[in-house]
Formats: sequence, C-alpha cells, structure tokens
Amino acid sequence: MTKADKIAVEKYRKKLEFVRSSGAAINPDESKDEKQARIERAKKDVKFCVEYYFPHYATSECSDFQIKSANWTKKHRTGKQFDEWGRGLAKSVWDDVIKPFWLWMNDECHYHVIVTTSFDRACELADDLKAEWEGNPRIINDFGEQKGTGQWESGFYITKSGFICKALGAGQPVRGLRVKDQRPDLITVDDLETKATIANTKRQKKLAKWIEEDLLPTMDGPIRRFLYANNRFAPTMIQTILQERHPDWKVFHVKAYNPVTYEPAWPQKYPRWYYKEVEQEIGILAAKAEYNGEPHVEGEIFKEDQIQWGSMPSLNHFKIIIGRWDVAYAGTPTSDFNAVKVWGLHGRNFWNVANFVRRCKMRAPLEWMADFQMGLPQSVIVHWGFESQFWNDEVRRTIEEVENDFGLHLNLVEVDTPKTKKYDRILTLQPYYQNGRIYYNDKLKSNADTAEGLTQLYGIEPGYSTHDDGPDADQSAISECSKYIYTGNGNTKPTVGKYKRKRRF
Repeated sequence: MTKADKIAVEKYRKKLEFVRSSGAAINPDESKDEKQARIERAKKDVKFCVEYYFPHYATSECSDFQIKSANWTKKHRTGKQFDEWGRGLAKSVWDDVIKPFWLWMNDECHYHVIVTTSFDRACELADDLKAEWEGNPRIINDFGEQKGTGQWESGFYITKSGFICKALGAGQPVRGLRVKDQRPDLITVDDLETKATIANTKRQKKLAKWIEEDLLPTMDGPIRRFLYANNRFAPTMIQTILQERHPDWKVFHVKAYNPVTYEPAWPQKYPRWYYKEVEQEIGILAAKAEYNGEPHVEGEIFKEDQIQWGSMPSLNHFKIIIGRWDVAYAGTPTSDFNAVKVWGLHGRNFWNVANFVRRCKMRAPLEWMADFQMGLPQSVIVHWGFESQFWNDEVRRTIEEVENDFGLHLNLVEVDTPKTKKYDRILTLQPYYQNGRIYYNDKLKSNADTAEGLTQLYGIEPGYSTHDDGPDADQSAISECSKYIYTGNGNTKPTVGKYKRKRRF
C-alpha cells in the first residue's frame, strides 16, 4: 500500500468514526408501522429527513434557503441548478450527501456522479455518502445493510439496494459511465475552480464546454438532474460562463450575511456578530468575496497599484476640504449606496480624508457628517454638497432633523449635476492617479467604507454594471478641490474664483 493509499484509508476510517459516533440511537421496539410512517414522513419533509438520519450534520437547524433549494431539486426532474451559497453554508453536504440520499428515498436517484477538480478529491467527496451507507445505524435499521459485497471502492461503489456512485475528475473522459442499463440521473459538480482556472479564462471556457457537451449528455432518461455547488468568489468562473449561456438554469445565490445589518442567512448556526468579526479577521474584500459572492474586481482602468497610502497632513494645512454626498433613499441590501466622500487639497495633491459608503437610509450619512464635523478643530471647515437632482422635501426634512438633533448647521449646498455622462466624469480622475497626485489616509486601510469605495472604483470600466456611488462622489469632490490649485509661484490668485455657497439648509 502506497503512502497516498494509507492516507486515503485513514481519512475514510475517520469518516466512518464520525458517522458511527453521532449518537443516532434507534428504537429496537418500534413496530413496522411506526418505522414506515417515519420513512414516509422523511420522504416528504427534508428537514425531518436531515434531523433523523443525519444528526451528526444537523448540529444546527436547517435554514430556509437549504430547504427551499432541496424542494426545488426534488420538484424538477430535469432541473439544472446552481447552489451558489457563501462559504460555510453547507452546500457540499447538501449536494453530495443529503440531496442524493433524499432523492434515493423517493426513488428519484439511482446513479450519482460527483465531479470536482481531480479524481482523488472527487473520491473524498463520494466517500461522505459511502460512509453513511456503511456506518449510519438509522439508515441501516430502516433500509437494511447497504455495504455491497461486490463493487465497494473509493470513487466507485454500488449499494445492495442498487444505488451507484462514481467519482470523476474535471475534464476526464466520460465514456464508460453506464453500468449495465443504468446511466447517471444525478450529477453534482462541486467546487470546480482552482487558482489555475481562475487565472485562465480559456481553460474555464473549455471546462464549461466539457460539462455541456460531454458530461451532461451521459444522462439519458426521464430524470436528468444537475447540481453545481460553489460560492462565487471571482468575477469570472466556470459557473458564471454556464449561467450566461443558459439563463433558464436555476441559480440559488445566497449571501452568508446582510452587508448592512450583518444579519446571517443561517441564523440557526451563526450569531449576528459572527461576520463582523470575519471582516475584521480576513478583511472586507475577502469576506465579501468568500461569504457573499461579491468578488473583488481587479480593475481595468483604476488599479490597486495606483492607490498611494500615506500619513495625512494636519487638517488645518489643507487649502480646502470638500465633502460630497451621493444620495440614496431605499437602504435595502440591493439598493444604491449612500456615499459621502471627504477630500482635501494639499499643495497640488488630493487627499482622501474620510469616507462613508453604505446601503442605508439617508439619515445615517447625515448623522455621520454631523459627527465628523463636530470632531474637527475650530479652524477647519468642510464644505458639504450634494447633487441638486436629489433635492426634495424628504431630503430637506431629514437634513433639518439631523441639524436640530446635533445642534449644528451642516451648510449643505446643492451642486448642479454636470451634463457629461457619469462614466466620462469618473474617468477624469485617472490622470490624477497616473500622475501620483491622489493619496489615501493610511489610517483608513482597514476601514470598511474606504474598502467599499475602492471596490466600486476598480469596477469602473466600459459597460460596467457595478455600483458607482463612491467614485461619483470622489469625482465631484476632487473636481471642486481642483478649482483651488494656485498657479505660478504661489503668489498669484486662484485660477477659479472664491468658493460660493448656493444654498444652506
């Protein structure tokens, strides 16, 4: 036995130990009617099925999205489905173990194929359910011994009841998947991406084509289910290519947490503070990519290496400090962002002083502005403004409420919206970045609002569909700051007249 074989045997032994030590007791005195009633209930109720047959997995109550996904799978016999759930939401357990077993109970799954990055890894995934057939006392009690006397290997086994499972590495030849007259009726693709595929779009397209033209046609008959389990952590993935080609395929995209309230999608398992701590541990961008399927955009125009961090000059050394508010009303998880960006002019350079970029009601950014203003030295003034197109009675009322509550005047002014397209306006910032004239306060490196604003900036490219509220506010503030750059030796007048207020609220 090779070293690799010994490692594989030890891993499987631990899986069996995990299954057998679950404490899944059985009632030896129950009647046949009681047993059959329980089986019939489990066939209809996937939550009950999980809690009874898989208590070692069900350490937390099933979530609504898990149940919804399983019911959709069962209902659609030829469904093509993406379980695009965030990290830690048990997509592999559901698509590799629970769903195949539940479908088998309902006579809806007879031959399961599991596909992942390599054959060895696929064997590991296939062994999870294999260990259940072999060691789960409740499955054995209700359905009899399932360990086959014939084909019972890692990566290819057949239970006594006739359930077949085959492991397959990505891109492997699929000929020979038929077992006698049985062809696959359930295929699960699990965690197919690697660093190599993420960096190679050509290879991703090749694997997407392999799934379409080689893998899926191995299924033949009235049942042809396809599951794809992977979180979306990169802008382009094999699954996104398939989704673009097949818009009618079902996508269950589940974010692990609400980025505004931090409410978890699986509250039965994760406490409300959990993902806030994750952001602090691994960073905002990484957390949103891994847990919420909001991949970090590298940037085609505005790039990370253009961002200069430095020790910001004292606020009273700036020629002018401009704050711009890009207004949003809804405050929902899918709405636009309320973006407040504060920029200062020091010499001929622009400094990012402070940021607020959040999905929220419009009172929150106003409170942030008031709090920021109250913390300034008496000699420092921030000139606040917002685009005049957002002006309405609700904005006026909210401004007045916040000013009264804080006992100050924000002196917000309306700023006319330029007729130039927003994309073109934002691109006017690129020369400043290229010439090294834009700096970010290094104390904001771990600031969530700053990270969100930069993510939006990186997403600005031709035909972009990402949010641009932060960059829009950046452009407005920096454009205003640029009017106060002196020419010549510093003794001449500003190239643009003095700052004029249009309206104070």
